[in-house]
Amino acid sequence: MTEAPTQHLEVNPPSYDGRGLVNLMAEIETRLGGHALSPGLDEDLAAAIPDGETFILVVIDGLGDSQLAHPLARNLMESRIGVLEAPFSTTTTTSLSTIATGVPPSRHGVLGHILRIPGIQPVVNTLKWRTTWGDSVDVDTSRFLPSPLLWERLRDVGVEPITIQPGEFEGTPLSRMLYRGCRFEPTWSPLDMVAATVGLARPGRLILTYLPMIDVAAHVHGQRSSEYAEALAVAAEVWLRIQIELPPDVVLIGTADHGHIDYPEGAKKLLRSAQWDDLEFWGDPRSLLVSGPMHTIEELTKTVGATLVTGPELHRLWGPDDLGPLGERVPDAALLAAPGTLLLPRGFDKRLIGYHGGLSAPERQIPLLVG
Repeated sequence: MTEAPTQHLEVNPPSYDGRGLVNLMAEIETRLGGHALSPGLDEDLAAAIPDGETFILVVIDGLGDSQLAHPLARNLMESRIGVLEAPFSTTTTTSLSTIATGVPPSRHGVLGHILRIPGIQPVVNTLKWRTTWGDSVDVDTSRFLPSPLLWERLRDVGVEPITIQPGEFEGTPLSRMLYRGCRFEPTWSPLDMVAATVGLARPGRLILTYLPMIDVAAHVHGQRSSEYAEALAVAAEVWLRIQIELPPDVVLIGTADHGHIDYPEGAKKLLRSAQWDDLEFWGDPRSLLVSGPMHTIEELTKTVGATLVTGPELHRLWGPDDLGPLGERVPDAALLAAPGTLLLPRGFDKRLIGYHGGLSAPERQIPLLVG
């Protein structure tokens, strides 16, 4: 691999103090009478959300704010009242852990899609809870996130939390991690999701309805595909049907966990050389977490043209809290891939079209919708 020109990106942490996904969760928890562990939304965003005894949060996986420009997203764009920022790394398990805990990654500890966990070799894919080579891992995921979860705190104040999900997610290691203390309602079609969401919307409940179809289509087929257009149309129709059928006293909010960017094959930098064998990699292809000899990390940074982030500047990307308790999950450095590039060590999926995980606007900016 020839040395690439280094592009030093501006490294600005996502918002954790008023305009982030974590602040939306704190806002909802406070509105329901709970005791939030993070600041709520800034005043201008909070003012656009009505009060109510029932809140529904529709999480549309993989729908960045910029993706609302698609013609088939019109129903969603019409409900957009602002923009939030996903936590770092801008990936599903980090954001869903932020939703489940109401705290930033610096406190919940899911720092990226692929995670280093002491005692487990190699590193772990936190969507599947398997190593990057496909082996199962001996982890009680139901106890992986810090207690109490948002759902448990809400139960303590008399609010019933319910999540409405595709049925195939019931009982998976990821669901056991995220939804401890939350009633799980499996559904088997978009119409089932609408019916369950509307039918369960009673006073004293928080309902989280999770739509995965846009993320899947964007990863596998890309945003110019018919499959992506179909997935976007389905998600927009689910949102519209819920909006139409809900009673007027139910508060309907929508958002996402991250956005997406398409990449051609030529953007993929495969890190296969033996000169990197002293390094350990985890994280995401757009924000690669690395530990090992610093001179080797610096050489890799020059070779791939990435931005190197270390020390307090790196720690602040995950939130304002001390990362010390997370121990070996914290890397020596992060390599932020240059615009238009991906960093793919062995074990990272190189087959996809759509990727995310970095700090660019299409990845970190997510819509705030109010029905």
